[in-house]
Amino acid sequence: MEQLGAYAPLLINAAKAVVFLVVGYIVAGMVARFIRRRVESSERIDKTLGGFFSSIAKYGILAVVIIAVLQVFGFQATSLVAVLGAASLAIGLALQGTLSDIAAGVMLIIFRPYRVGQYVDIGGTAGTVKDLTIFTTELVTPDNVSIIMPNGKAWGAIIINYSANDTRRVDLTFGIDYGDDTDKAISLIRSVVDADKRVHAEPEPWIRVINLGDSSVDLGVRLWCDAADYWELKFAMTREVKIAFDNNGISIPYPHQVQIHKNA
Repeated sequence: MEQLGAYAPLLINAAKAVVFLVVGYIVAGMVARFIRRRVESSERIDKTLGGFFSSIAKYGILAVVIIAVLQVFGFQATSLVAVLGAASLAIGLALQGTLSDIAAGVMLIIFRPYRVGQYVDIGGTAGTVKDLTIFTTELVTPDNVSIIMPNGKAWGAIIINYSANDTRRVDLTFGIDYGDDTDKAISLIRSVVDADKRVHAEPEPWIRVINLGDSSVDLGVRLWCDAADYWELKFAMTREVKIAFDNNGISIPYPHQVQIHKNA
């Protein structure tokens, strides 16, 4: 009993530490979720800030909880500051990758090269931005695969943002046979373009002969539309022009070669 009594203060402190850690973890999660919901429900705040600020709040609360737990075991705040100051160099060297991710996350929030919901290509990896936290950027590919990318990698890579502007240009190329009527083919494409309301009148649709290929005369088409309509318009134009060509005797030739035989 005397030995148990000697360990009683340590057991009590350990119990307090466990309570602090559990309660702190729960509170940190609740605060993070609250901040995220508030940001995402507000129309005046960019939703990209939700994950970033919620992660800062969560890790900040956990840091305070850890300091409180250490104080339970007799570590004073001044002593903790001195220890942290002495160990800062070692910690910085050990966690330089993590610290660079944090710094990159701050830069991404300040300069906003992409936001939640936008479709981007980051260093050759393409997807829709699902979340941006203090450490990572999460992308979701068109086939619903999640990609977690450290912010340091994202900030140091070439970023192509396909959703940054409200409008995009659709570029198409249609090949016709050398024996077909070029003006007729252009007129058919023009009629298909004019029939689709998603095509913007300004800038004016552009249809020209762009190349004389080995097997075809290539017609280039450039159309402007809302960014959200880009893919559906591209697919629709390809299909409708093919149907118009078929119905009006315009052929899309296969690549072919002409062989010439000479008699001795």
